[in-house]
Amino acid sequence: MQDLAWVMFGCALGGMARLWVSGIVGRRLGEAFPWGTMVVNVTGAFVIGIFAAAAASGDGWFGDPTTWLLAGIGFLGSYTTVSAFSLQTLLLMQNGQGWRAAGNVALSLGLCLPAAALGLLVGTNLTAMG
Repeated sequence: MQDLAWVMFGCALGGMARLWVSGIVGRRLGEAFPWGTMVVNVTGAFVIGIFAAAAASGDGWFGDPTTWLLAGIGFLGSYTTVSAFSLQTLLLMQNGQGWRAAGNVALSLGLCLPAAALGLLVGTNLTAMG
């Protein structure tokens, strides 16, 4: 039951962070393309790479499995969003914006996977130093 509480707390924080970040990005770059969701997913992919490397080292704060429940599953699970990405891509297609829909898919994969790899590399190097 305590594990569930940590995940729920992380979800609450991640959901609020997602709303805040995607709102700022949307207001600055416009809503014609889902830039807010893109930024949230790319930054989340980068951060989960760092968290995964720290957890794999077994040292420090991420050496405790509770931290993964709070930060990895809870916070980042709620912060990033495949569902919004999927819906926004479908809506672009339904509105006759096939190129924007394809761009959303290509940019999401093209940015999120390298961001996760970079985060894993950064996290591995940081844990090796400490």
